Amino acid sequence: MQDFKHLTSKKRFSASSFFTPRKNDSRNAFKRLDEPPPRKKRLRFLLPVIAALLVAYPVLSLLLSGRPAVSSVREEAHPGRLSLKDLDTFGAFRLAAGAFPTARAEGGRLVAPLAGGGTVVYAINEEVQQRVKDVLTQFQVPYGVFVAMEPRSGRILAMVAHSSVLPGWEQQAFYGIYPMASLFKIITATAALEQGKVSPDTVIPFRGGLYSESSRHWSDLPKRGAQEMDLTTAMGKSVNPVFGRLACDVAGRDSVLRCAERFGFNHALLPGTPVLPSKAEHPATDDDLRLMGAGLGREVKISPLHAAVLMATVANGGTMLVPSLADEIRDPSGKVAYTHQPRPLRTVTTADVSAQLTRMLSSTVTTGTSRRAFHDQRGRPKLADISIAAKTGSINGTDPEGHYSWFAAYAPTDNPQIALAALVINQDKWKIKASYVGEQALEAFFK
Repeated sequence: MQDFKHLTSKKRFSASSFFTPRKNDSRNAFKRLDEPPPRKKRLRFLLPVIAALLVAYPVLSLLLSGRPAVSSVREEAHPGRLSLKDLDTFGAFRLAAGAFPTARAEGGRLVAPLAGGGTVVYAINEEVQQRVKDVLTQFQVPYGVFVAMEPRSGRILAMVAHSSVLPGWEQQAFYGIYPMASLFKIITATAALEQGKVSPDTVIPFRGGLYSESSRHWSDLPKRGAQEMDLTTAMGKSVNPVFGRLACDVAGRDSVLRCAERFGFNHALLPGTPVLPSKAEHPATDDDLRLMGAGLGREVKISPLHAAVLMATVANGGTMLVPSLADEIRDPSGKVAYTHQPRPLRTVTTADVSAQLTRMLSSTVTTGTSRRAFHDQRGRPKLADISIAAKTGSINGTDPEGHYSWFAAYAPTDNPQIALAALVINQDKWKIKASYVGEQALEAFFK
């Protein structure tokens, strides 16, 4: 193992109104009420001109563009309706997302009718979809949401949500954003590994408990007796001080933020769709950076859909694909108007860094925080033939209120066929953890 005992902490770094009357101006105070002010006189002159231009706009559009001006008028009249002609990936996702609540099994596929005619055919895996639905319903979780996708194609394989306390929450649950918790440690590790300063075997000294939230003292190491742990073990056990130090003392603020941006934070992942942009606010101090790196930054938020995309990106060697909810879309006559084709969105990191991340993430189910969910009472693995890379997260939240339990994974590690993200929000009494939902989904998929 590499020795990393000499890390040092680095220091970082009303508009006034135009119409407010002047005080003590008696002339303005007693001006005749029927005398229009100069601004109103100008408006009387401009309004007829503006009206004439609006009337002439369709004709001008026709003359200047060579296209029927009435087409733009129709688009404005129905801003939510999309034409089935020349659908792009984002438009297809928007249509499929709108129709998804009405989807039903038909001929071995999940399909949904479109309001204007036509049909969406989904790539949903019925075994996984039904298993997760049964688990969330059986345990009556206050809030639960699950998304799975195929890493090499971007096809969404499952989308399930359930709430026992707030009916209707399920429809937008996949696209809303929630505190990311320790899933952010994946981004911290990526930023550090890319610099070549550390590897999965690098030993990091630290002080404080494994799950300490007091980041001010993480880098103030004692002269003797500091704890230490290699990065692979620390990832599996989700050790906060190690990843706080990794963010602040190794990767650095700018590298962590740039890495988060490449992973899709702070801009729209799917423009024009219901998916809200995930956000990672810039840390103002080193203390804030350590908290962010450890997954304790409460203003770092991600949607379950984006979390599945993130895991699929690592599984796919660092290349992010656009997630596709529609496998195909048919027009009212039954003719196929859209067929899914894998579409790379961006290169997030290298294949070598992804391989190192896979090694680190594999410890989560073998010796780490989700070992219990993936082993029986005798310690035997429930999915003995399947190698799994995973990450858990845990944090309290307020929207909705409760304790947030995350589980994100992909498998098999040598040939990933599924990537997933599960979020369970428990309240007064704990029902199940997200890792249990993930294990059940993987069992349904592979068995």
